[in-house]
Amino acid sequence: MTQTEPAEHWREHGVRVVRGDALDPNTAQTPGMFRQAAISAARTGAQKLWAGTVRIDPDARTGAHHHGALESVIYVVSGRARMRWGERLEYVAEAGPGDFIFVPPYVPHQEINASPESPLECVLVRSDNEAVVVNLDISPAESPDAVAWVDPIHRITRK
Repeated sequence: MTQTEPAEHWREHGVRVVRGDALDPNTAQTPGMFRQAAISAARTGAQKLWAGTVRIDPDARTGAHHHGALESVIYVVSGRARMRWGERLEYVAEAGPGDFIFVPPYVPHQEINASPESPLECVLVRSDNEAVVVNLDISPAESPDAVAWVDPIHRITRK
């Protein structure tokens, strides 16, 4: 498609709205979570993105996994996300509503719903048009190290 396409071309090949009640559960899954696709090559013709949702029940955790060469962004809509990552899931950090989580390519990780009462609901975006999920069999470290990320552009100095 180009900017010189006839106007009627954009009717069928322009903006797509995927309704929240029309997400596709037929996507790659990891034990302990429920993913649904909204934007993918098959559904919308996306060429460089995959987007969808994930729900994790109260007090539940996913299996360890990674997403191959893809970068992932997780936006926490509601609940409390506890992320563990590393070769033995030896690092941990938490995020709440309104927070973004970035997962680089090939990083083994696990999502945990830190709330015993409320579901964890997130929006996922990945850097390719297909859902790549590689489930792993990892023996997690018993006491992960808490990691607080420092933004290298907007460093906060503490007094």
